[in-house]
Amino acid sequence: MLVLEEQRYIQEDLERLEQAIADRVRAEPKNIRDRLNRDHEVAQLLDQIQSQSKALLAIYKDENGSRRQEIQQLGTGDPFAEFYKQVGDIRAHHARYPNEQAENSEQRYRPRRPDEIAMPSVVETLFSGEEAYGRFFNLNTSHEAYLNLPNVKRPNYLQYLEIFDHFTPGQGGLKRADKMTDQYFSYVGGLASYLESFMRRTRPLEDVDKTLSSFDDEFDAKWQKDDVEGWQSSTPANGSATNLSTPEAVWCEDCEKEFKNESVHKNHLTGRKHIKAAEQRKAGKSTVSATRLKERAIAQREDRVKRLASAMSTERSDTRVNVERKQGMTERERRQELDNLFNPAEEQRQTTGEGDDDDNDDDDKIYNPLKLPPGWDGKPIPYWLYRLHGLGVEMECEICGNYVYMGRRSFDKHFNEARHIYGLKCLGINNTSLFRDVTGIEEALNLWEKIQKSEKKAKVDEGSLVQMEDGEGNVMPEKVYYDLQKQGLL
Repeated sequence: MLVLEEQRYIQEDLERLEQAIADRVRAEPKNIRDRLNRDHEVAQLLDQIQSQSKALLAIYKDENGSRRQEIQQLGTGDPFAEFYKQVGDIRAHHARYPNEQAENSEQRYRPRRPDEIAMPSVVETLFSGEEAYGRFFNLNTSHEAYLNLPNVKRPNYLQYLEIFDHFTPGQGGLKRADKMTDQYFSYVGGLASYLESFMRRTRPLEDVDKTLSSFDDEFDAKWQKDDVEGWQSSTPANGSATNLSTPEAVWCEDCEKEFKNESVHKNHLTGRKHIKAAEQRKAGKSTVSATRLKERAIAQREDRVKRLASAMSTERSDTRVNVERKQGMTERERRQELDNLFNPAEEQRQTTGEGDDDDNDDDDKIYNPLKLPPGWDGKPIPYWLYRLHGLGVEMECEICGNYVYMGRRSFDKHFNEARHIYGLKCLGINNTSLFRDVTGIEEALNLWEKIQKSEKKAKVDEGSLVQMEDGEGNVMPEKVYYDLQKQGLL
């Protein structure tokens, strides 16, 4: 291909790539799978734009001079002769390859229409069934690796989702000595790699490399200041050299000993004791340096896990809710959920109510004679789950304006919500933490009055703090002393 033709082709391809990105951004996906698939397609198109732009810049730089030579041939010679020569080359090429397929540039980057046959999407192989197209974490492998670590507690998977980024001993992490094993190094490295991979798969349009680089820069700054929590340097600074007895004295760091002057110190350097102490100190320094490097590698991985978990806090909380929900499901319900997840047509048919019958109005109606509340998929929850959570029990709160809560869970939760707190403040009650499980207005007012009386009784009378003595040696509080004095009894 001629240089100018290749330049024209790349510029046309860049315009088509930009139009393809605009077409995909303009469309609004209906679910998380379509949205994620669109983002991955846009990311691939952006990579192609960068690749084509680099090739176009190389043509404009024209380091080998081929573009300049081609322009000179068009400008100095007969333009029509050069044109017909290129036309002849094209005809000769097609005569040599008569069955060569012509590429349709219009259809190359066109988004798929809804009526077309669904092709395998980009995200079909990126996520496991547990991850549900990037909605939830799948930390089962990391959980098993954590359980095999020595000197750790044995939390279940739901508890592990709460503590997997807690590394200090006070928050459930291991001690510093227990972390210096190859097994722990492999565990925390695998956990950080999974979270990084999850972020790249779920956020294809973000610059993840830039985010990770900022994490590393902040960690390096904290490590230089020795401010990484749980990994502060345990080697004390030697301050004996600054506390010498005389100005002429010299301190020997190897022997940790003071000498009167420089000449005595120089004679000491050739002694057997000093040479042995210097060798031991050098060996100890190398050991400490290697240990510190390993500590830094482990601490950096821990810091990355904490930062990635914080950046994906929404997915983490959704994972905990999903694990709790699945614990109350039967095996058949779990299998059906997976089938719906990996079969978009079936899921769409069930959620939209499209069926084989002609009467679509009857299919759209969900059969729910018991008036069960809907679940995560929009269908009524199972009746046994409805009974298990006590959702049929009505619990009324007078403080909330006789509002009725369905089930013990929502009733216990409402004591920390704004409605209940506002109702207590309207009654003049400020300390709301003491009024849990109190739902009646009269009961709350009586309790508040009782609390205020006990607080007044507990206050110490300021007059009883100062003791006075009369002429006969009787000791009494200051207030009593002045009352008796006013009455003339002293």
